[in-house]
Amino acid sequence: MKEDMSVSMEFGVGSVIEGKVTGITKFGAFVSLPEGKSGLVHISEIAYTYVNDVKDYLQEGQDVKVKVIGIDENGRINLSIKKAQDPPPRPAAPRQGGGRPGGGGRPMGFIGQRKPAEPTTFEDRLKQFMQSSDSKLSEMKMNERKGSRRGGRK
Repeated sequence: MKEDMSVSMEFGVGSVIEGKVTGITKFGAFVSLPEGKSGLVHISEIAYTYVNDVKDYLQEGQDVKVKVIGIDENGRINLSIKKAQDPPPRPAAPRQGGGRPGGGGRPMGFIGQRKPAEPTTFEDRLKQFMQSSDSKLSEMKMNERKGSRRGGRK
């Protein structure tokens, strides 16, 4: 494929293009694109794993391949680095019967139970948090009811 700079390159949703990281924020990275345009890669679009700090994955001046995933009514270009790549292979063997020590499939506390190399989706993490939160909330309510009974039965 011959590159001809005189031909105007239109960025459409789905285009995969090369760019350069020009700025990093806590919520993502700005990428300069050809023709003086720029776009934003949101932190959730950097990698297929959980990204806590953008600087762990990107540096200013780094060349990146990005995919245009959206252009809003104000002309802002939304980009994705992860969608410009093939997704990582899924784990081969599904875990059944609770893959954790002592676990029957129910989430245990995070203390000492997390495996950093095991990628989880946002939905899985949210589900686990909600289950833990519901459990703690119901436990608090039960303790509150027990404490409100001052002397004797009702």
